[in-house]
Amino acid sequence: MGLSVYLWMRESHVAEGELSDEALLAGMAVGDQSAAVTFTRRYQRRVFGLAYSMTSDAGLAEDVAQEAMVRVWRHAPVFDLRRGSVTAWVLTITRNLAIDALRLRRAVPTDPEDFAATAMASSEHNPEDAVRRGDVRQIVQAALQTIPEEQRRAVVLAAVYGRTALEISESEGIPLGTAKTRIRTALIRLRAAVERVEGARDG
Repeated sequence: MGLSVYLWMRESHVAEGELSDEALLAGMAVGDQSAAVTFTRRYQRRVFGLAYSMTSDAGLAEDVAQEAMVRVWRHAPVFDLRRGSVTAWVLTITRNLAIDALRLRRAVPTDPEDFAATAMASSEHNPEDAVRRGDVRQIVQAALQTIPEEQRRAVVLAAVYGRTALEISESEGIPLGTAKTRIRTALIRLRAAVERVEGARDG
């Protein structure tokens, strides 16, 4: 809905609560704060609900929701109804921000020590388990240092931080097939390294 229609509705004293989403966006596009407040009240629960369902973190969801509404206001002038509804547009913005927030929360490790410390962490039920875990930690550390950096990053992101191959391909800027290959190759090399050392120790 264009600005002229929005102004006509305002001049006709239509209650803001009865204005369409498109009309409110048109008002936001020209800096009408009352339109922004009305729009925010209309969408804040839905936006927060989506963010929370994706992050399971109330604080993070609130941050995502606030940023989503700021972006809606900022980009209101370029909204194009022909590309979809206002609701779909707002929720897409929210979804993308939630994904970005989750990715930022998962720090990208660059040091093999980070992988070893996290991957081998578990409750120490008895001294023998602790010793065994210490051995494996050293094996993994050594093995990680022998594989290419891109494979190391891929396997750390997948094994420690729970990234999917698709997420790794997007964050690393590589094809999905390449991400899968890096993860698979790194895991094969790590497994082989552990088996070699354990075989030598048992023999």
